[in-house]
Amino acid sequence: MKSVAMTALIPSRLTDDVVASYKNCSDPRLQEIMISLVKHLHSFAREVKLTEAEWLKGVEFLTQVGQFCTETRQEFIALSDVLGLEMTVIELNDGTADGATEATLLGPFYIPDAPELAKGATVCGQPPGEPLDVMGEVQDLKGKPIANALIDVWQAGDDGLYSSQDPHKQKFELRGRFRSDCEGTYHFKSVMPKGYQIPSDGPVSELMRLTGRSLWRPAHLHFMISAKGYKRLTTHLFPKGAPHLDEDAVFGVKKTLIQDFKRNTDGKGYTLNFNFVLGQA
Repeated sequence: MKSVAMTALIPSRLTDDVVASYKNCSDPRLQEIMISLVKHLHSFAREVKLTEAEWLKGVEFLTQVGQFCTETRQEFIALSDVLGLEMTVIELNDGTADGATEATLLGPFYIPDAPELAKGATVCGQPPGEPLDVMGEVQDLKGKPIANALIDVWQAGDDGLYSSQDPHKQKFELRGRFRSDCEGTYHFKSVMPKGYQIPSDGPVSELMRLTGRSLWRPAHLHFMISAKGYKRLTTHLFPKGAPHLDEDAVFGVKKTLIQDFKRNTDGKGYTLNFNFVLGQA
């Protein structure tokens, strides 16, 4: 069966007319984005021979996605994630050829301005789960310590839900911000992360079911690390051997981010040692 390459655009007089309508756009970057978007959207519709009923179904789907968005839930980010769009943008803008820690997606459940806690403290709340100590250094590309880096952490609970998903949880449960010390070291306490399914009540999960896709995310910790003069790093760390590492619904797993969460010798909890490397801004 003959197929059209992804980079091939199907010409059309209508497309030319729509593209021409942006000739007076005063923002060159916006003009570039809109012209490219129009060309690819029109080519997509022609390639799959989109019907009017299918077009309307798409409009209804996007409307539902918007209706599911709230202050604490971003269904459009979820859609972007399951389509691999956010990871594509990350790969375009956060390459790690320089040796920095690999970036991955933000996800839809980040809440800004979590409390800043002392080194060695436990994240907010008193959630159930196996104790976990997380420690290491924040370094530059030459291995030198970065002092006063802000380390923003968050994760889902033992029930697979983030605090923003459960009105019975404290707003910042299993969240917190920490600073690296003068030697670049950091340390905080939490609980072992658990895998979970992305929210199953919205239009994104329904699309996943209709297309035979897995809803699972493997267990992980979220990190957002920033320091003056360095590129901000948004990433995850995944426990080695965790279920669903090979079927992450949002394509966020990278081999370098799969780490050994070691069982403590006394059998009480786990310890993770990891050094984050930040690239120059």
